[in-house]
Amino acid sequence: MTPARRCLAFINQLFASSRSRQPARGAVSSATSAVGGRGLSGACPRMETAPTAVCPMGVSSSRRLVGTLTQSLNSAPLPQQDLYLKESREEDLDQDLPEGDPDQVLRECEKALQRRPPRPHRDLVYLRGDVPHREHNPSIRVMQWNILAQALGEGKDCFVRCPLDALQWHERKYLILEEILTYRPDVVCLQEVDHYYDTFQPIMASLGYHGSFLAKPSSPCLDVEQNNGPDGCALFHRRSRFHLQATAHLRLSAMMLPTNQVAIIQTLKCRVTGRRFCVAVTHLKARTGWERLRSAQGADLLRNLRRISEQREAPSAALPLVVCGDFNAKPSEDVYRHFSSSSLGLNSAYKLLSSDGEAEPAYTTWKIRPSGESCCTLDYIWYSHHTLSVDSLLDIPSEEQIGVERLPSYHYPSDHLSLLCDFSFKEDPHRLM
Repeated sequence: MTPARRCLAFINQLFASSRSRQPARGAVSSATSAVGGRGLSGACPRMETAPTAVCPMGVSSSRRLVGTLTQSLNSAPLPQQDLYLKESREEDLDQDLPEGDPDQVLRECEKALQRRPPRPHRDLVYLRGDVPHREHNPSIRVMQWNILAQALGEGKDCFVRCPLDALQWHERKYLILEEILTYRPDVVCLQEVDHYYDTFQPIMASLGYHGSFLAKPSSPCLDVEQNNGPDGCALFHRRSRFHLQATAHLRLSAMMLPTNQVAIIQTLKCRVTGRRFCVAVTHLKARTGWERLRSAQGADLLRNLRRISEQREAPSAALPLVVCGDFNAKPSEDVYRHFSSSSLGLNSAYKLLSSDGEAEPAYTTWKIRPSGESCCTLDYIWYSHHTLSVDSLLDIPSEEQIGVERLPSYHYPSDHLSLLCDFSFKEDPHRLM
């Protein structure tokens, strides 16, 4: 059997375990079968009360063991010294893995989702007209997405306009994978990942990605019956495009005390250009009333980014940065201002969609909970504007595309929208390779 066929058989095996439990596609919901075109447009039945029972997620004993071990390993504060670890050996071992066909996985997703309405159509917006393909300096595509932890979606977040069967993992995972693989990002930054080891890591590895995961020390997912372990941040990069030089796993601090939020920072070297950059993923504290804590967490992340980006052969020129995350902060908050005014020279990529390049989108999340409707921007892709150029951005779907039931829904798996940005290195003829 060829490596490609072995990889395809492996992916099919992962999918088959859940496909056998799927209901007939026509039985997903009478509302689903009535939907035509994009968006739910009121098709989802209203839930009169927040769900009190948690739907089983089919957690095997091995998955629960992984969750228990991860919880135990993260119960103590992470050390704040020598966090930047070399991982070149692990990356070299990854090179021996066969690489599967993402088109085949997409076809598997489409087959599993054939009776669901399609995801909202979104266009890439080219900021300087169509960017020509540059063999010597091709764009780097980065995706940022809070995918909604399964345990939270079914058990704690109480999306009162979203039916429970729209959230069941045996189908929702296909929507998530379809969103990722449709755009073929080179780097994927995810938050609220609670199915890393049993779903995302094996599938993404089979498709040529190297992954890194860091769980929250005290994840709220663990409070939910039949959870799949703690949620956390995950960072994937395409092995054929980048060489992984180092990784930092951070437990963010506030006022010298460790908190429950984490970040992953990696240094990657582009195999095409030979240039290096740092990419980071984080998920800051949620909820109104915690603005000062978010600000302190952001300041701690900035300190670590500054320290890491300056560790290079030419101290006078820090490494370019790309920082992705669900900051749980509107642009009016202090943590946003700290990032935009940092000495690291960071800019928010999605501001470039506005007419003047100064305003964030109206929303990156739109949900309805018992407390009311929430529509705001909380998710960002920050980048070093002195050394990186933004070539294109994935546009934000309209209110009509999202639908009156908001997010998540039958046609979109998360309460947060994915963000996507194409970067390229700014030309520097005097740069030493």
